[in-house]
Amino acid sequence: MPSLVGPALTENKFLAVSQPRITIDDQWVLRPWRPDDAPLVVEAFADSDIQRWNMHRMDDPGEAREWIEQWSTGWKAGDDAGWAVAHASDDTAAGHIALRAIRLRHARAELSGWGVPSARGMSMGAKATEALSRWAFDELGLHRLFLLHSVKNPASCRVAINGGYRLEGTIRGYLLHADGWHDMHMHARLSNDTA
Repeated sequence: MPSLVGPALTENKFLAVSQPRITIDDQWVLRPWRPDDAPLVVEAFADSDIQRWNMHRMDDPGEAREWIEQWSTGWKAGDDAGWAVAHASDDTAAGHIALRAIRLRHARAELSGWGVPSARGMSMGAKATEALSRWAFDELGLHRLFLLHSVKNPASCRVAINGGYRLEGTIRGYLLHADGWHDMHMHARLSNDTA
């Protein structure tokens, strides 16, 4: 059946370039995950908050390396792109941010992320959200980015709002967590939004 609307984006820019390093400020950078980050990933997924909101754990460095490799595979396919949020001073990872379910036809993607306990309260999440959003709009040409978080997770709500994402509403009973079904806040940002 012929479509009445063409694709919003036709060029898959992922196929032409290596995953970039994105400077946030003098404190933080976004860089591709590396195999030597596996111990940090295992440690991060041992944190009760990361487990609670991401609903996964890592039992060993092998699982962490598989998780890291999925981001390289996702970049090559143009479907998912994940970065380590790293300290600019020594390049050690302190968090994660990703574009998930990238749909070039509709020029949209979902944003997700987490931070290790030692990096919380340092505006890392909001700064990484802002930086990746700018890159996705300016370099990929995406039109809409959205993120979801449990209504019981006020820290993620603050990151979204401080990263320029407007609250659009609540999706009832959307995601099953270990403690039952959670309502989710939907936040979004458009490429032409003003601050």
